[in-house]
Amino acid sequence: MNNFLVHNEDTTKEMCQVAGVEKVEDLFKQISKSVRMPELKLGEGLSELETQKSIKALAKKNKSDYAVFAGGGIYNKFVPACISQVAGRFEFTTAYTPYQPEISQGTLQVMYEFQTMICRLTGMDVANATVYDAGTACAEAILMACRISKKDKVCVLNSLNPEYKQIIKTYTYSQSIEVDWVDEIPAQTADYACVLVQSPDYYGEILKFNPVDCLLVVCCDISTLAVLNPPGEYGADIVVGDVQTLGIPMNFGGPSAGFMACREKFMRQLPGRLAGRTVDADGKQAFCLTIQTREQHIKREKATSNICSNQALIGLCATLYLSVMGEKGFKQASELSAVGAHKLADKLSAKGIKILNKNFFNEFTIEVANSDEFLSKLKENKIVGGIKLDEHRVLVAVTEMNSDEEIENYVSCI
Repeated sequence: MNNFLVHNEDTTKEMCQVAGVEKVEDLFKQISKSVRMPELKLGEGLSELETQKSIKALAKKNKSDYAVFAGGGIYNKFVPACISQVAGRFEFTTAYTPYQPEISQGTLQVMYEFQTMICRLTGMDVANATVYDAGTACAEAILMACRISKKDKVCVLNSLNPEYKQIIKTYTYSQSIEVDWVDEIPAQTADYACVLVQSPDYYGEILKFNPVDCLLVVCCDISTLAVLNPPGEYGADIVVGDVQTLGIPMNFGGPSAGFMACREKFMRQLPGRLAGRTVDADGKQAFCLTIQTREQHIKREKATSNICSNQALIGLCATLYLSVMGEKGFKQASELSAVGAHKLADKLSAKGIKILNKNFFNEFTIEVANSDEFLSKLKENKIVGGIKLDEHRVLVAVTEMNSDEEIENYVSCI
């Protein structure tokens, strides 16, 4: 390519002829009219003062004083005020991918510390510097397991988060990987590249399972590892999940960041980037990108992923959260969530609501006569009561943000 000039009329006409259309607009005829946006319908421009008033008026429509008992992958967790102050510094918010380590030491060190913390929590040897989210991490772990095992068939438990399932289906379809969706892990697993389980699963259940004859991929809520045994202790080869519970606001469902950790022998199949610690020419501590298994840095056919970047700023927030909370604070927040959840479950059970879980941490599933009526009644009392699973089941989550008073109000309103 010799230049980046905008196409002139002659060039556009030539391109259309090659494509077999009369005009550029004809290229979009295959897109259904039902999903097209014919016009943006933007109003007249506003002054800064008028814009501020308009935004404030819109903000007043938000209902932000509700007690939230909804989870399913995004949770209402406590976020220390200092996180946004530090993460919002221009040194971090304006930084791009740290290709030049000599001027990116701060970002690289954060990535390194993040990886270290994830390894400690999961019981794994190596972690990458985040991927997009937990769903992407699950899908990437499946592709990673297939590369390692040279097999193209995997087993995934149906109790996985439905959104993660959709992402897995998209990834595996394009890679011609066969996925067996099962309710229980089969007795024979040697033919699979991996078995993927989520524990606690989407319905809140803490799973117990026997060893498998293939790679074991565990998706987990990172906050539960402050109390529960790390997956590395019960045979996991790859551990994935989301860091939203580590100081990331709900933000209408994103953005967040996924993490991936694995055994050291699988390190070179781990997608994304890994930051490492070394010494410079003067013998001083220095940080750099140690392994970059993406096509921007190595031959495309050897790249392990098409992920072009990572969620470094979200990873920074998670690292700050764990640093500020410390081991005791992190554990206390998780214990408060678990205690609150069991307290609410006991009170609901005493009122005749059936709890469908045998073992759970801070999230559980209940059976009700009518899910819509159940949740509507709570909403009338400024309570987001959970997530509707079907006509008779509701997924309820409790975090350290739910006070005893909110729990009592929840029970008294049903």
